[in-house]
Amino acid sequence: MQITICDSYENMSEKAAQMIAEQINNKPDSVLGLATGSTPLGLYKMLVDMNAKKEVDFSKVISFNLDEYYPMKQSDKNSYFTYMLDNFFSQVNMERNNIHMLRGDTDNPEAECEIYEKQISDCGGIDLQILGLGNNGHIGFNEPNKIMELQTHITKLHTSTIMANSRFFNSVEDVPKYALTMGIATIFSAKKIVIMASGIEKKKIISEMFNNSVNTSIPATLLKLHNNTVLLCDHRACCDLLYC
Repeated sequence: MQITICDSYENMSEKAAQMIAEQINNKPDSVLGLATGSTPLGLYKMLVDMNAKKEVDFSKVISFNLDEYYPMKQSDKNSYFTYMLDNFFSQVNMERNNIHMLRGDTDNPEAECEIYEKQISDCGGIDLQILGLGNNGHIGFNEPNKIMELQTHITKLHTSTIMANSRFFNSVEDVPKYALTMGIATIFSAKKIVIMASGIEKKKIISEMFNNSVNTSIPATLLKLHNNTVLLCDHRACCDLLYC
């Protein structure tokens, strides 16, 4: 795993944006795996600015998002569909048919996951996948467990994840208890993975990721097995890697 420690959150976001721009400029029809949450907000803002300046063209880019709450209407303000639309898709020149997101309002989550998996496969897999890190080590919504689901699936969220995500909702009771998410094998099929981590609250999980052997109790440790992974983090998140 390549580790790049950045001076600030803004610098980390800029480096991630440059990696995506380079990917697209080298391959205009790149397939991107996208993430949500607070960490990639700076990344999306910079990509929007780069698109407006004609530095990167999204017209042929295909995207797949990692996950979505279940059940969750797309129109809900807390849906990842709304997050992506507000923060990115509505501000760049992506074709609507090239945007793929799991539907949290589906009546048949298993079928939805199978269709999503096939769509990713039909596109030749993901070229570059953006990941965040959950405080408990989850990647996507692949929570700590004895057995990891390989393909896109419905999963029950851990209490720690529900508590951590409650900051985006009116109350912890409003946070959905389930989600649809890409599986471990789906994520690992990406040709390149870029992990983004920022803030002191990520310091513990990054330390655990590097100081523990690969195990499913800390899903983030599995990322050490991927042959083309970059960790971008700021000083606060990666302090232990600097021995400070």
